[in-house]
This record gives sequence, structure tokens and C-alpha cells, in this order.
Amino acid sequence: MNRTGKVLLVLALVAVVGMAFRVSWNALRDVARAIGADTTAAWLYPFVVDGLMALALVAALVLTGDARKFALRVLASYTLASLVLNYVHGLVPDLHSQSIGWSRLAEGDWTNWALVLLATSLPVGSIYFGSDLVAKVLHHHPPVDPTGPESTQTNVNRSMAELAEPVVEEPAALPVPVPELESVPVGSVDVSAVPVEVRVPVAAAEVSRPRRATGRVPVAARSARPVRSEAELLAEARSLTESWPVEKLTGEGIRKALHTSAAKARIVREALRAERERDAAAVVS
Repeated sequence: MNRTGKVLLVLALVAVVGMAFRVSWNALRDVARAIGADTTAAWLYPFVVDGLMALALVAALVLTGDARKFALRVLASYTLASLVLNYVHGLVPDLHSQSIGWSRLAEGDWTNWALVLLATSLPVGSIYFGSDLVAKVLHHHPPVDPTGPESTQTNVNRSMAELAEPVVEEPAALPVPVPELESVPVGSVDVSAVPVEVRVPVAAAEVSRPRRATGRVPVAARSARPVRSEAELLAEARSLTESWPVEKLTGEGIRKALHTSAAKARIVREALRAERERDAAAVVS
């Protein structure tokens, strides 16, 4: 369907919904006046019921999963309630009068009480369900398409080992020209008097190529500080954190104080907290 057809379809839907709302608005207004609402409240009552239906419909189009099922349940419930009140409006002729005040919605007491409870509970339900639907829509995050393009952050976090390294082709070694020797008759030249020049072919300079990313730190770049054991780290941490409160004993704080890795900092943190718990228990006992 082209764009013009979609626009016409949406306009037709808006026109149908608007006319249906006008018909339902008349019935819901009379029902609201019958249960004791004043003139202003009776005019606003249809917007409370049918307006929440429109809100639930929009939320169902945006949400997914369980939240979408909840929006559809709200839409179905308020649609059924509006249908019941419109049906009652058609059965009770007294509700059609413009000067009607308080009136019964049904002949039987139990039926009338149930209909009055339904009509009076719809505004309160609109406040609750409408607020919940809006909160769900505002906190909704659409699922990420796994087949779509990767985000920039994902590309940055990729390790260099996963990226294909361009192959650098080494140029072929250039041939070394060999000088041609002139033919000399044997016996005409004293061989011992002729200087012998030794020519060593010069190898072509090796083409410099970028270093391959292996994930290992070169030996020259490694720290000269000796590796400390867990016992040494714990002893050093005791002296550094002696005045620290328990809340400050975090893995990040210990890591910065000891200049060690995050894994070792977590081990030291757990050991220090266990020692402080034992000391506290000994004091209490």
C-alpha cells in the first residue's frame, strides 16, 4: 500500500472512531447523571471511559510481552464496561430525559447495585490503569535487533585479535647483477699478480611491518615491580586500611591503594571484612 492509501486509511479510522465516540458519549453522559454526577462531571464522564480505551490501544501498539497483554486486558475490560452501560441506557427510557436527576439503572436491587458499582468504579480505574500504562510506555525499551548493524561502542570494545590484520606482501628480492669477466688467454697474465676482489651480495632491506596484536605485554613494557603474594597483599592492606570504616572497604578502593588487579583486590576485601566481623564478634562475646 502506498503512502496516500495509508493516510486515507488512518483518516477513515479517525472518522469512524469519532462518530462512535459521539454515540457512546450520549449514553455514558446520561448514565453519569443517573448515578448522581453534576452537569460538568456528566459531560466529562465519557472521556474517562472511552478515553482510557484509546490510551490502552496506543499502549498495546507500543509495548511488548506481558506489558502488551496487560494493555489489551485493560482495553477489553473498559470496552465491555462501555458496552454494558450503553446497553443499560437503551433499556431504561427514563435515562433519555434531559431533566433527569437521580434514577435507577435496573429494576432489581442487586442488579441496580452492580450497575451503579460498575459506573462509579470506572473513573477510579481510569486513574490507576491510565497511570500504570503511561509508566510502562515511558520505561519501555524496544528490543535490539541482533541482525542490525553493530553499535559504535561494540566496535570499540572488540579485541584487536578478532579483527583481521591486513596481509603485507614482502617484495621479491631484487636480482644482484653479476659482472661479466672478460676472457683472457691462459698463460698471458700472471695470475698471482692480479688482485682478487670478493663481491658479497647485499641483501635487500627487510620491509618493516606493523606488530601483530597478540594480547601479551612486551617484556620491555612490563613493570619491574615483583609479584606480591596474597599474604603480602593482605598484610599491606591491613596497615593501609586500619583506619578505614567498613563501608570504605570496597574492591575499587583497595585496588587503588595497593596498585593491584581487581581480582586480587576482591580477595583482599573479603579477607579484611571477615577479619573485622570476627573481631566484632569477639568483642561482643
